[in-house]
Amino acid sequence: MTAVSLVEMAQRTRQAAAKLAVLSTAAKNQAIEAMAQALTAAATDILAANGIDCQQAQADGISLPLYNRLKLDETKLKGAIAGLRDVGQLPDPVGQVHIHRELDQGLVLKRLTCPLGVLGVVFEARPDAVIQIAGLAVKSGNGVILKGGKEAIHSCQEIVRAIRRGLSATTVNPESVQLLTTREEILELLQLDQYVDLVIPRGSNEFVRFVQDHTRIPVLGHADGLCHLYIDESADLPKAVEITVDAKTDYPAACNAIETLLIHRAIAPEVLPEIVAALQERQVELRGDGGVQKIIPMNPATEADWSAEYSDLILSIKLVDSLDMAIAHINTYGSKHTEAIITEDSIAAETFLNFVDAAGVYHNCSTRFADGFRYGFGAEVGISTAKLPPRGPVGLEGLITYKYQMTGQGHLAAPYSGNAAKSFTHRDL
Repeated sequence: MTAVSLVEMAQRTRQAAAKLAVLSTAAKNQAIEAMAQALTAAATDILAANGIDCQQAQADGISLPLYNRLKLDETKLKGAIAGLRDVGQLPDPVGQVHIHRELDQGLVLKRLTCPLGVLGVVFEARPDAVIQIAGLAVKSGNGVILKGGKEAIHSCQEIVRAIRRGLSATTVNPESVQLLTTREEILELLQLDQYVDLVIPRGSNEFVRFVQDHTRIPVLGHADGLCHLYIDESADLPKAVEITVDAKTDYPAACNAIETLLIHRAIAPEVLPEIVAALQERQVELRGDGGVQKIIPMNPATEADWSAEYSDLILSIKLVDSLDMAIAHINTYGSKHTEAIITEDSIAAETFLNFVDAAGVYHNCSTRFADGFRYGFGAEVGISTAKLPPRGPVGLEGLITYKYQMTGQGHLAAPYSGNAAKSFTHRDL
């Protein structure tokens, strides 16, 4: 596709988004249900297309974590469609009045939420992300230009074809959802700051950094997903073992899976053998520091391991002498994604929750809960580790902004200036 035609596509998307932005909640919900029905009807074609992608990816030697993201089975597809319908049940984020204030008699100010405009979403593998993102875009009144990885091209094409087919029977213009198909278009998309209001990259840390380095458009996302679990000296040991196994093995390719396990030295002799046995039973490769190796022989963990996002069945283990040491390690090496503590000591838990710097900080539960669907957002467009909002799993609230509307009756600014200035009432209505 040429640069001119991509610009034209972005223009059409922006025009469609402008009309989508003012549609009623009922009209948007109807469109989401039509999308869900069209995807359900196209399930056989979507899974067949994904089979082609998976076969080609294996032939190309795709890594196991990336293959796991690419693979789309019937259960995964049904879950994505269910998530889409959940988005339709969520409150409409558009048109919410946050400020309604009389500045003076007859002069009224409102601040209300509105869509961003057009989203550019670039992602590797994960064809089910297309469904999540398209649903969130429609509900929030935004147009979206999607670019999936080459490994998922057939899957994405079939999914978007179904989505646009569903939208064609509603008041939402199908042009509001677009799909790019070539690698060259990524750089072109990143230059469209005149038409695209937010770029959301989803993929490896190298990929996210590439996007951040090649655009003037605001970028929402995270480059790393280096999560920790700390087992405190007051931990319930069976609980600690179960949570560790879940946080590492439930979906090791996910950005919310733990990469480093920290254990208080006082309980390490008791808890380590059970944890190691449970993890090795699930084929997890373990790497430990000197203290860990004195208790159970294993491959050594090097300095590089504390900064490694494995996205695989690999886990580094380190012993610490105190809660403060655990917090210091996490704040040094963590990616500000999701961190967790296992403890029955409420003071230790509160200290951890308050002093660990991350978008998500958990007590006595798996880091795998860091997910928009599990948070009740219906779905997510991505996870942000930025300090400024939105932060953490980003659902509808991250896809809106606000505007100020003012209504007067011929009011002029001049009378409110100078020594004899007229006063404002500033009365909230």
